[in-house]
Amino acid sequence: MSQVVAIGLDAADPALIEEWLDQGYLPNLNRLRQQGAYGRLANLEYYKAETAWTTFLTGCQPQRTGYWTPIQYHPQTYSVVEGGAYDYRQYPPFYAFAPGKRVAVFDMPQTVLDPRVDGLQVLAWGAHSPQTPSHSLPPEVLPALIARHGGHPALHKDHGDWYDQAYLTRLQAALHEGVRLRTAICRELLQQPWDLFLTVFSETHSAGHDLWYLSQPDHPLYDPQATTSPLRQVYEDVDRAIGQLLADVPAETAVVVFSTHGSGPNNTDVPSMILLPELLYRFSFAGQSRLSTASGRKPSLLRPPMGRGDWSQRVHRLSDKNPLKRLLKQAIPGRLHRRLGWKPPMGPLAWQPTTWYQPDWPRMKAFALPSFSEGYIRINLQGREPHGIITPDGYNTLCDELTTLLYQLQDGRTGQPMVKKVLRTRSGPQDDSLNLPDADLVVVWQDEPTDLLESPLGRIGPVPYRRTGSHRPEGFIFARTPQTLPGSALQGHVVDLAATLLELMGSELPAHLEGRPLVGIATVLSDPKTIAAPI
Repeated sequence: MSQVVAIGLDAADPALIEEWLDQGYLPNLNRLRQQGAYGRLANLEYYKAETAWTTFLTGCQPQRTGYWTPIQYHPQTYSVVEGGAYDYRQYPPFYAFAPGKRVAVFDMPQTVLDPRVDGLQVLAWGAHSPQTPSHSLPPEVLPALIARHGGHPALHKDHGDWYDQAYLTRLQAALHEGVRLRTAICRELLQQPWDLFLTVFSETHSAGHDLWYLSQPDHPLYDPQATTSPLRQVYEDVDRAIGQLLADVPAETAVVVFSTHGSGPNNTDVPSMILLPELLYRFSFAGQSRLSTASGRKPSLLRPPMGRGDWSQRVHRLSDKNPLKRLLKQAIPGRLHRRLGWKPPMGPLAWQPTTWYQPDWPRMKAFALPSFSEGYIRINLQGREPHGIITPDGYNTLCDELTTLLYQLQDGRTGQPMVKKVLRTRSGPQDDSLNLPDADLVVVWQDEPTDLLESPLGRIGPVPYRRTGSHRPEGFIFARTPQTLPGSALQGHVVDLAATLLELMGSELPAHLEGRPLVGIATVLSDPKTIAAPI
């Protein structure tokens, strides 16, 4: 049997976990909290959707690995491509540094098969955005598991629109079945002796994106008459699965249940993918715009977009300034648009409106890069970009000007500031280390969802709202080990998880790890229900 069982709950949110623990909905996790230690884990507040799993797997932050996003920008050509997960050549997954230990890794997202691991590795059976092929070591393991149990019904099928009720019904059924199948596979694998058994429940991630507004009163689309909570039901499914898995392991087994980042109302997709690119277009080309802008009375908040097609198709209609043509595009099925010469964007990243501005990037002072979380701004710098407009002497001045503009933005619904923080990633125009992100400025948005922006350059929106849930930087850890006292508290960072698991395995810690083992530093709480705040 295993000495260490580590179970990730992908993008599970600590605030939800804590609320539902205290309300009695997650009895198995609550038992784990009472038997061991619990705490929140801090993480990087920007690039939080793109870097969390790499930080966990390498035990290094992105400033060391140089990995910030799966989307690679090439300044020589002003092009962006999907590069996938980190390659782990310089900093392998932490479990590769466990010589003599038997390791099983099942459905870990955003990693690679490492031949140095003694045991088995199964990737992309059902992970959300696995960014790795469906394969295994030994190669025959994954096909055999699928033959016995089946594949995950939501693999690569958990992306849809919040207003598509048929999709949401299919998704909920797929996530429920996925938890059941995942549990059966893990119980089978746990019958073998492992020094580390590592798996991740992806269902909490998928549910957080698409089911948030159906369950959380803090979302503008929430129905106060709702009698069920689909998001909580997924968490309850996972909690039952954890109880079944832990029933199969000896009491002395070290158990760690963790999340590398959380979830919340989606405050990033629309601002980062639509509003920011349009703002920078207007900033570069005075008096011009790409998206049609509402005038007069504001439409109702976050209403379902009119017409046909998926989210990006509906957004693309807004780029047509002819109102009659926009109405025709809404009424005519999308499959006929190409025949009529209405060509939608094409390519792997064409669903991101950010890329629609790419042909104009060489002529812009600054432009938005594709994003899965915060707003990322690249300065069109002379000597770095082939058609750079901004001189090195003007770099800091432009950054200041953009920062001032960004802090003037207002949520068109509430009148509140849209921007919480603007971060600079470089000390100056010559600071271009290989480990820096492509963005020169990072825009951290307000917490509230919106579809409408008021700016000194005019109103932008309303635009179709996308996923109802997005990510937050905090994660959490439950740890029941021989070294932890019942009802104790932990504080730490996601980068500490790799060191913690290697320490529990009795393996030597590689010198490059930036984290510290958390086990053994827990403190006893006077009230076991008290939740430790993050560092």
